[in-house]
Amino acid sequence: MWGMQKTRYADCNGSEASEETEIVVNIGGVKQVLYGDVLNRYPDTRLAELVDCSLKSAEEISSLCDDYDPDTGEFYFDRDPEAFKCIIELYYYGEIHMKRGICPICFMKEMEFWKIDSDFLDECCKCHLKEVEDELAEIAEKVRTILVDREGDPSAGGWQRFQMCLWRLMEKPESSLPAHIIAIVSFIFILVSSVVMCVGTIPDLQVEDSEGNLTEHPTLEVIETVCIGWFTIEYLLRLISSPNKIKFVLAFMNIIDFMAIMPFFVVLILTSFGAGVMELANVQQAVQALRIMRIARIFKLARHSSGLQTLTSALKSSFKELGLLLMYMGVGVFLFSALGYTMEQNHPDTLFTSIPQSFWWAVITMTTVGYGDVYPKTTLGRCNAAISFLCGVIAIALPIHPIINNFVMFYNKQQVLETAAKHEIELMALRTGDGELKAAPGAHKHVCGAGVWDNTMRSCHSDTYIPLLKDPRAAAGIQTPSMDTSFESTAEATEYFVS
Repeated sequence: MWGMQKTRYADCNGSEASEETEIVVNIGGVKQVLYGDVLNRYPDTRLAELVDCSLKSAEEISSLCDDYDPDTGEFYFDRDPEAFKCIIELYYYGEIHMKRGICPICFMKEMEFWKIDSDFLDECCKCHLKEVEDELAEIAEKVRTILVDREGDPSAGGWQRFQMCLWRLMEKPESSLPAHIIAIVSFIFILVSSVVMCVGTIPDLQVEDSEGNLTEHPTLEVIETVCIGWFTIEYLLRLISSPNKIKFVLAFMNIIDFMAIMPFFVVLILTSFGAGVMELANVQQAVQALRIMRIARIFKLARHSSGLQTLTSALKSSFKELGLLLMYMGVGVFLFSALGYTMEQNHPDTLFTSIPQSFWWAVITMTTVGYGDVYPKTTLGRCNAAISFLCGVIAIALPIHPIINNFVMFYNKQQVLETAAKHEIELMALRTGDGELKAAPGAHKHVCGAGVWDNTMRSCHSDTYIPLLKDPRAAAGIQTPSMDTSFESTAEATEYFVS
């Protein structure tokens, strides 16, 4: 960036007059002297248009700047001077690099004002800009969701309103007190059903049936039936109120909910066919498999735990690191199990009968578990075991740190996005004047689209208009171009969008 000027400069061979032209600009109170031959390297930009202002009328000049002093030839711009320092680098180095502390969205607004294409932005800055744009889109979506949860759709009919109210009651615990109570009750039912499933396997709490086989205690079966009834009603209500039935059915967590209640009804149907069907070996194995599937209901806790949801998302974003971990372990298991078998096969009491059988020893050794059921008996075999668990510790430790970083970064990002969305809601409430959100037909569109974007964009201007120069246009009756110079939520924009 700081090397030689790049070949994509425009033709620098300007006229003798333009080479000697000095342009005095005042950017937010900071004066700078620029030269015409430098500005003409990019003739399509706003600064290059200032070079020949002596040939332009007062109206044309007023369309280029905020103020102009004909006595000193000074152009005044009510823009951010720090951002302008980055803008001016284009004319000297051929590319623009954003400094730290500058909001990328606001900086793009500055580039748009100075008529500079975003292609001149450095690649690292483009990546940063893309991240911020994605965050803004997520914030807009969260704001839209909050507004829909609070106000609903004004154009919806009676059944749609009932559907939406039922959906908020079952899916949005933060929307109301009854919804919060339902979420707590559902959480308790999940815990109770999981405990009952575990306690039901204790032999002392089981009873014998007519054939002498141990079965679950009748009391535990009643509790299990009540829990399944609650899960079934909850699933059906959520399915009925879902705005998109296909998406609801195919969602991962809803598949878990279906798997948690399906075994109970399948066993109930098979039992209703009579004892003859239940005596079949295949049916008995199927019933046992369905009973084991009841453990899926423990995953229902993730619906009510933001921490588990964050952990799942962090693991999804860490597939590359997890793949490296599995690759390291796979290579180590294959290598050390083959070495262990080679070194131990000649021992009369060897426990390494084959390389595949040695895989188990290599896994428990590299993970430092060491059950002791398989162990080397020769000196070389023990040396191989020592090296294997040292390599295993290193192989496990290397990818762990990036996975932890992904979790922390994802969790912090979620917290920032939620705070930013709530803050935007508060700002919208303040703008209504009475401190309450008003549901208007265009409100959701404003928030979801340009609303959040435009509010952020406006923060790139300075606090107030500082009339450092005289305003000859006012005396001449020339209308000044309308420019938004408000600085709304500057601190918040810096806090949420500047890393």
